[in-house]
Amino acid sequence: MTIDAPAKVNLTLRVLGRRDDGFHEIETLMAPISLVDQLDINLREDHAIHLTCSDSSIPTDASNLAHRAAAAFLKHTGLSFGVDIHIKKNIPHGAGLGGGSSDAAAVLVALDRILETNMPVEELEHVAATMGSDIPFFIRRHPAICRGRGEIIEPFEGLPNADILLVKPPFPVPTPWAYQAWANSQKPSATFEPFHGSISLVNDLEAPVFSKYLLLPVLKAALREHPSVSAALMSGSGSTIFAILRDSAQGIEEWIHNEFGESFQSFRARLITAKGEPLF
Repeated sequence: MTIDAPAKVNLTLRVLGRRDDGFHEIETLMAPISLVDQLDINLREDHAIHLTCSDSSIPTDASNLAHRAAAAFLKHTGLSFGVDIHIKKNIPHGAGLGGGSSDAAAVLVALDRILETNMPVEELEHVAATMGSDIPFFIRRHPAICRGRGEIIEPFEGLPNADILLVKPPFPVPTPWAYQAWANSQKPSATFEPFHGSISLVNDLEAPVFSKYLLLPVLKAALREHPSVSAALMSGSGSTIFAILRDSAQGIEEWIHNEFGESFQSFRARLITAKGEPLF
């Protein structure tokens, strides 16, 4: 089976405090986007899990979430199988776009279909939650408000369509560091950005991340001032800044490269807002 694994952006991210289990309590509105990794998944005759990736910098051992997802599916179902997974990587890593989590969810969904286990979506989300906070969100691939550490999912209807521009600087931001920096900060008031007049974009991790990665607030400010941009925000723990586009924004990628250099990657995408868009 070939299956797409979409990236996501956080339209809102509020960090509510540290939990007793070491995770942080959050409330976030996330939306999948049209930038996708592509996974080819085939069963093997032996019991091995074999993972390859088009990006040589991505680990392909059991530390990779897609590899762990296959192992978790095997354990949960009690089935005996092996699997070959190849990831064509398009979503940058260390970017706050959830690429690794989405790859893992895609593996769970694909194996459920290939092996005809027909798990309820809630069961797949439960298996996903054993591996990471963002992974359950990607099972349904629909805008949702996620609470707890991210595993409590409430589908969100009525999200306006939008074309977006993603700008990824040439450095990652480690997610554990970003949350620890928030915990150690004075937690200044968050800055809200308007979005279609009804949803205010906000990310509580911006202030602590921006205090170390000084190019990020410069990038965000430059995007906000561009005439084709209605709002800009860091996604997740960064380092990607995304911009909501007002129009076709012709030439904006060239402008980014002229202003910040060729090492800054840019991607056009759209918010996936329709319920039930196919995964493959």
